Amino acid sequence: MSTQTAMAETIRAGVQVCMFDQYGTVVDMQGGLIEVATPYLAAKGWRGDPGAFVTWWRRTHFENSMIDALLDRGHTSYREIGERAVAHVLDRAGIAHTPAEVRDLVAAIERLRPFPEVPAALNRLRSRYRLVVLSNGDPDMLEAGARHHGIAFDRLISVAEAGAFKPHHATYRTAARLLDLPPDAILFVANHAFDCVGAKAAGMRTAFIDRRRRPFGAAPYQPDLIVPSMTELAALIA
Repeated sequence: MSTQTAMAETIRAGVQVCMFDQYGTVVDMQGGLIEVATPYLAAKGWRGDPGAFVTWWRRTHFENSMIDALLDRGHTSYREIGERAVAHVLDRAGIAHTPAEVRDLVAAIERLRPFPEVPAALNRLRSRYRLVVLSNGDPDMLEAGARHHGIAFDRLISVAEAGAFKPHHATYRTAARLLDLPPDAILFVANHAFDCVGAKAAGMRTAFIDRRRRPFGAAPYQPDLIVPSMTELAALIA
C-alpha cells in the first residue's frame, strides 16, 4: 500500500469536514481575472501581457494582506486590500484610472467560475463529508460568489471571523471552533502551498491541489495528500 493510499484511509476514518480555500482552489481566479483585465487593458492602450498584470495584481494583494495580518492593528477588508493592490499596479504600469474602475476590477472576483472538474468532484465528496469554505474574502463577497459558482457549501467562513488573513493560525483555529470540531477532523484543501502549511501547522489534515505541477517546497508542514486535481482527491477519499 502506498503512503498516499494509507493516508487516504486515515482521512476517511477520521475526517468529518472538507474545508476549501475558494480563490484559486474552487474558482479559477487567474483565468477569470485575465478575462476581465484583457479588454480593460486593451481599452487603455496598454500593450503588456494581461496574464502578467493579473499575476502582479495578485502578488501585490497577497503581500499587502500579509502585512495587514502581521501589523495586527485591526483587520482590513479583502475588498479594500484588493482595491489598494489594483490601484498600485495600475500606477506602476502607468495606466490612468478612476476609483470606479478599480472597484469594478476587484468586484469581478465575486463572479469567478469554478474550475471545470470542481462541481462534480465536490458532489462526490459531499456523500461522505460536510463541505465548507474558509476564505480570505469578505463575508458579502463569499455570498455574492456563491450565487455565481452555484456550489452549495454547508458553510462559508470568512477570515473576518478571526480578524486576520490566512495563513495566520487564528483563521484555521477559529474555523474549527465555529464548526465545533478538533482541527484534525478537518481536511483543508488548497491550491496554494502557504495555505496548506498554515492549516497543517494549526493541526488540520491537508490536501494540496497541484494544478500547476510545481514542487511544494521544503516547508516543515508538508501536506498529507498531493493530487493534480479535485477529481483525483474525490477518487482517493470519497
